[in-house]
Amino acid sequence: MRAEGGSATPGGNAVHTPVLVEPVTRLVGECVRASRQQAVPRAGAAWLVDGTLGHAGHATALLDAVAELHVLGVDQDDEILALARARLASYGTRARAERARHSEIAALLAQLELEPLAFLFDLGASSLQLDRAERGFSFQVDGPLDMRMDRRRTRTAAEVLNTASEHELARLLREEGEEPQAERIARAIVAARRNTPHARTLPLADLVEHVLGGRRGRLHPATRVFQALRRVVNEEADELGAALACAENCLPDGGLLLVISFHSLEDGVVKRFLAGGEAEQRWSVLTRKPIEPDRAEERANPRSRSARLRAALRRRGPGGAR
Repeated sequence: MRAEGGSATPGGNAVHTPVLVEPVTRLVGECVRASRQQAVPRAGAAWLVDGTLGHAGHATALLDAVAELHVLGVDQDDEILALARARLASYGTRARAERARHSEIAALLAQLELEPLAFLFDLGASSLQLDRAERGFSFQVDGPLDMRMDRRRTRTAAEVLNTASEHELARLLREEGEEPQAERIARAIVAARRNTPHARTLPLADLVEHVLGGRRGRLHPATRVFQALRRVVNEEADELGAALACAENCLPDGGLLLVISFHSLEDGVVKRFLAGGEAEQRWSVLTRKPIEPDRAEERANPRSRSARLRAALRRRGPGGAR
């Protein structure tokens, strides 16, 4: 799964549980069957691009559930990709895993000469990233303020905290983390770095908790700050835009787009993208309201609570834009 909260185990061992597996496999299965029943049946293998492969939880569930499906798994995190490749090895030529950001998927597909029937994007940080202190995503264990999913990037969370102006920090916390106390927190971050540069996760979490006066409710005070930093470091807003554009450009008529998001910023972007596309007859939305986990899934996997799945079919040709 992808998750927004920062939780970790002391030993750094993540329990990887993909979210909303039943509706994802059902919708993909329906799409594959429909492609075979067209007046001119789709030739070749039915490829799904899993654009956030993670530990291959969704990919293996889909390969098990849909016999005709092939999966191209893509992830920007080299450490996670190695684990996924090992897990997918038993599926032979039905699965392959490649390293790429969302903004690099279109070029990868052209290089591989693949024409996908479906895309799946499971947004946010994965459990495997959150649960490893050395990656710097969690506010519950101490680690370096890194937060890079793709370690080819050079800008870390520490660099953002130590170089951005107070005004810029406030804007980032407000826009990327939806933090209502962005100005107060930014002021404290700048004041603290005058004495000691920001370098570790727990001191930052403690600083934010002190500024906000301790815990209030279920949400840790530093949640939105860590979300904002992660989104900035990984350029997640731009990467999501690239993912949606890639799906629109690469999918055939009747092709399926599935997006799982974990907070309102991302869900809102996807909702507006699909609504605009439907108005222009480029998309047919399958989920008027996003699909959410049921109570049984929430109990079994508390991190699934905020997951929202939106789905749509690509429309091309007569009555639909190319």
